[in-house]
Amino acid sequence: MRIAIIAPPYPLEEIPSPPLGVTYVASAFQAAGAEVKIFDYIVSAYTKENLQKQLESFRPDAVGATSVTMNFYEAQKILRDVKDYDPEIVTMMGGPHVSFTAIETLKQYPEIDLIAIGEGEDTIAELTPVLKQKSKWRDIRGIAFRVGDEIVVTGKRDFITDIDRIHSPARYLLPISRYRALGFPVSIITGRGCPYSCIFCLGRKMVGSKVRKRKSNLVLDEIEEIIGYGFERINIADDLFTADKERVREICKGIKERSLKFPWSAFARVDTVNQEIFDLMAQAGCDSVSFGVETGNPEMLKRIKKGINLEQVEAAVKMCQQAGMIAHESFIIGLPGETKETLEESDRFAKSTKAIYGYHFLAPFPGTTVWEKIKDYDLEILTDNWTLYDANDAIVKTSSLLPQEMREFGARYDKEMQDDWDKMFKRYQDGTGSTEDTMHIEGHWRMNLTYQILKDDLIEKCGLIEPASFQGTKDSALQELCRKIISCTNADSKVVINTITDFAGRGYLNADITEKGCQWSWA
Repeated sequence: MRIAIIAPPYPLEEIPSPPLGVTYVASAFQAAGAEVKIFDYIVSAYTKENLQKQLESFRPDAVGATSVTMNFYEAQKILRDVKDYDPEIVTMMGGPHVSFTAIETLKQYPEIDLIAIGEGEDTIAELTPVLKQKSKWRDIRGIAFRVGDEIVVTGKRDFITDIDRIHSPARYLLPISRYRALGFPVSIITGRGCPYSCIFCLGRKMVGSKVRKRKSNLVLDEIEEIIGYGFERINIADDLFTADKERVREICKGIKERSLKFPWSAFARVDTVNQEIFDLMAQAGCDSVSFGVETGNPEMLKRIKKGINLEQVEAAVKMCQQAGMIAHESFIIGLPGETKETLEESDRFAKSTKAIYGYHFLAPFPGTTVWEKIKDYDLEILTDNWTLYDANDAIVKTSSLLPQEMREFGARYDKEMQDDWDKMFKRYQDGTGSTEDTMHIEGHWRMNLTYQILKDDLIEKCGLIEPASFQGTKDSALQELCRKIISCTNADSKVVINTITDFAGRGYLNADITEKGCQWSWA
């Protein structure tokens, strides 16, 4: 059985980590005896022609895709292209969006044969041996599929109690050099489950209310594996990492005992931290912690069932900063009952804490309490166009606040950030900027160039250096590669030369020199 797993396009500007869900799914199919490949279209361009080449090369029996709400359409269209190529290929989809829209999705999109609902590892173990035997699908819990005009939902599968038996994510199936070039942190989760009831979050419903923790030594093994791939930065993505103090001590101690030197960050709830834990994290290499604050209005915190108060936020930020780490707060624009006054409260509170902070707009995803019980809240959802569920625009309104008013508030924050950037850029141009200013400006240019190189497959397009165009050496071939990329981008030549030279020096790019020329490719 050959299974192809699709990582559908996702905006690089949204700073995606190497896709964790995709690699867990790939690992589960491998454990079930399948041969697996990941077709990654996050850090490479998606075209129907590229898909066809990969399908012809691998000849999969089934193709699965995962998606969140905002890139559901991209994933669905890819599966449609798979069916166009070969209608006999079984097409599957999983992830949070389709887990809560399974029936509607199967009714609207005939190119999707099967949907895996919720936590997928045990479902995959049972499904893989019978994937080509549709008559046996009814016996497998946790899936939905079509039989004629009927939609069959086989019932809820229990959550996996012992998550230590879940195989490590198969990150080695990803185009690792591309992700290393991108430079974003690699996410890791140390446990599953969330006992909290935030009305805008899918966590509790996707992974259950009971917290299931992985053994510390397994977390440390995975960290070592990630570092072994050459990744430089890790983010612990579960909000409840800091809740179990003894486990944090074990992991931080293990990082030191294994002599693991790497920068890392973490998410944390403000009601689960103390100074000792922050100090231990900082000593083990953690340099920043992100807190979901959501609003500076106490009543709204209660309304959204966040389960924290502003005093806890202030205390957590101070402790984080005292430990020498960066504190980051995130806020949501457009929560139920939002008014101009509550937004101003959030802004005043954010500024008062002296933390780095940012805003995003409420995206009421299918499956969240606010989506399912919208009539219970002072909120109206204005669209079900899933591409707009990226938290970058207002797609709701309240009785006191129109979308445009929400956008105006967001634009004011954006202007403050842009003004700071313009001042930094002027210092850079004047030669009066600090080393940090230079790193920010040139790092920004490099990142934009990297986005273009990855999204437009520029190494593939520019990578063949004809014999007449270089002197037969790797260095001269590299110079010609830089020249070709300069010619097809708007990037500064210095930025291109520095970036491409660094990629080659770090081993992200390979040079194959033959009598036909030099072929550059991703390692």
